[in-house]
Amino acid sequence: MIRQALLFLLTLPYIQARIEPFTGCETNAFPPNQSDAVPHYTINLDLTPEERWTKLLMEKKGHMLALIDDVRNLTISLLGQKVFSFINNNLEKIASSLPQPYFGEIKGIAKATGLPVSEVTLYNIFYEVFTFCTSIIAQDTSGNIYHGRNLDFGLFMGWDPKKHSWRVAELLKPLIVHLGWIKGGKLVYESVNYAGYVGILTAVKKNQFTFSLDERFGLNGGYIGILEWVLFKDHKQKWVSFLTREVMENAKTYEEAKHMFSHTRLLAPVYFILGGAKKGEGSIITRWRDNFHINDLQEHMSGSESWFLVETNYDQWKSPPFFDDRRTPAVHCLKLRGQKNASPKLIYNVLSTKPVFNKLTTYTSLMDVNRGYIGAWLRRCEDPCWPW
Repeated sequence: MIRQALLFLLTLPYIQARIEPFTGCETNAFPPNQSDAVPHYTINLDLTPEERWTKLLMEKKGHMLALIDDVRNLTISLLGQKVFSFINNNLEKIASSLPQPYFGEIKGIAKATGLPVSEVTLYNIFYEVFTFCTSIIAQDTSGNIYHGRNLDFGLFMGWDPKKHSWRVAELLKPLIVHLGWIKGGKLVYESVNYAGYVGILTAVKKNQFTFSLDERFGLNGGYIGILEWVLFKDHKQKWVSFLTREVMENAKTYEEAKHMFSHTRLLAPVYFILGGAKKGEGSIITRWRDNFHINDLQEHMSGSESWFLVETNYDQWKSPPFFDDRRTPAVHCLKLRGQKNASPKLIYNVLSTKPVFNKLTTYTSLMDVNRGYIGAWLRRCEDPCWPW
């Protein structure tokens, strides 16, 4: 309740910008416009960590510099130069303590862009700071599993009242890329990333599992974990987005990935949404830093809702707050169409239904584990559209 009260107070100035409540399910958004498909690149894991991102960042350097410059100025305007300098100085300590290969990759990105290592580090730990999302797993009548997600980012980060948009969300969009991760000449997995962000938030490993990550708020959240990392040198805990990359690279099965996501100690609470390749393989793993709770696809509910899972940014056993209820419209639209229509088309349409789709949505992704398919498209929510 404290978490929701704090979020309510922060969003209070924007609530008057909300339009009328949910009025209906989107049915014609699919197929997405292919001109909005994000570009494809590869990351060669056989290169040294310092070299892996150089080619991509040569192309995306200008966009990354624009984003970091805006975030820097926004932080200084909100907190002041002295506070920003304090944060920046501590980021140097965080950077030097990060495990390999992540620290090496961050140094390589800093060199390619000309940015300080501290600012590239901040860009790479933003999950531990603030993100919003919606993830859906659906199973059709034949037992095929489909997975989709909206990645929403940038709340309170530069609302433009004239353009009705969040500046940081808009600056992130040119950085969104579809990555193929290569090792020994073979494709290991594919992901959707922000260029220069070395962790994993959305990914597929063919015939094994699909994955997305949603923010989970908590007073014992990322800030506490970061302080423990810096002040007490507690380096046994895992950075959330680095763990997800380790799972994508090392886990061989859905069950192995599920165990790693459930049992690893974390810096921050989180929701891991995991889809498998077999009937019934789907779960929402609600994580505290040292504990977990799992909602399985076929066990979390009964009756008409047993074929899908929906996660926004709130615990499954609690009602979402009235000022940020994306779950209810998503569940309503899935139930309305029914399992006979379970498909990537249905998921994309649900993820295009307002307010599930909103001004914070940077991309929508669809995944099919058995095809090894992942697609992602840039999103722009035209007015009337909810700020979040």
